[in-house]
Amino acid sequence: MSEKKKKPIYKRWWFWVLAIIIVAGVASGGGESNDQAKESKKKETVETETATTTTATPKSEEKKETPAKEDNVPREYKAALEKAKLYAETMHMSKAAIYDQLVSPYGEAFPEEAAKYAIDHLEWDWKANALEKAKQYAEQMNMSNQAIYEQLTSEHGEKFTPEEAQYAIDNLK
Repeated sequence: MSEKKKKPIYKRWWFWVLAIIIVAGVASGGGESNDQAKESKKKETVETETATTTTATPKSEEKKETPAKEDNVPREYKAALEKAKLYAETMHMSKAAIYDQLVSPYGEAFPEEAAKYAIDHLEWDWKANALEKAKQYAEQMNMSNQAIYEQLTSEHGEKFTPEEAQYAIDNLK
């Protein structure tokens, strides 16, 4: 009987993903409870939406159009979009990494069409996400700028575009 030797836990990819999630959660959570954090996040979202509302379309007309458009969107597409927003907001993932997570049978297992819809309809600042990931690597893992850039752009890493990764490196403090 030959026993298959298991890799130590720190050499498994999921260990590092989990470690980053935990550290990021602790670092961003501060002393707030989950309810307080959710409430302050809601307030920020409302303030941002209020500040960025355009005056081109009156709100009354906007409300009439939105439900009609949403009614034509399948439930699974909406769910994929909400999940994509969650990954972008909480884990600062790249567009490509979110798509892969949405369609992965080991992740969310959404159909490719639903994942494509989510990515196409997710308005996000991907450079800001790249910068947040770069900060995590710099502060928590003490990585060099070159190593961070390679991790950010790697097909086996964060999957940011070279432009997004360069922005992150250029704006690290």
